[in-house]
Amino acid sequence: MSDRFDISASERGLVRLFALDLPGEEVGKLREADLAAMLGVSALDIDQVDLFSTRDLTGLGLSGYMTEGLGIPEAEIAPDRARLDALTGHLMVVRSAAFQGAAVTLTPRAPLRWIGTYTEEKSPVKFEPLPSAAAEGQVAPTAKPRPSDAAMSGRVAMVALLVIAVITLAMVLVAAS
Repeated sequence: MSDRFDISASERGLVRLFALDLPGEEVGKLREADLAAMLGVSALDIDQVDLFSTRDLTGLGLSGYMTEGLGIPEAEIAPDRARLDALTGHLMVVRSAAFQGAAVTLTPRAPLRWIGTYTEEKSPVKFEPLPSAAAEGQVAPTAKPRPSDAAMSGRVAMVALLVIAVITLAMVLVAAS
């Protein structure tokens, strides 16, 4: 297979769909390391990989699974709907998060066959006030803490030193005249 995919460390929200051309009994024996090797990577977060048979999608179809289960926008699936729903056999869905934030190059090899790459729908960010009155808290002014005894002693000593300095200066000035 000559497909090559460069995955950046910051990639988020892409879903890659692959056909897995293996008999069912062999698919059941695949381990995480086998799937990673088929993709040409050293590590893979298996929780971000779905491996299933198209028979498991009865009533929903692959296009329905992708829109309802994976959050791919309907408009993105529409051009490929007939081709996706005609697929049979085992499929593998790999989300961007499967690469754990690492920059990698996918070089899928048989028995994998790339079908397509799709973008997950992103929820719009809304900055609205929270609906509950309880969410409207008040920030009470903080009371100024009482100075410690050491701070008060230091202030008293400073005043005493100033008084002594003024008295000494006055004595020097009287003696000089």
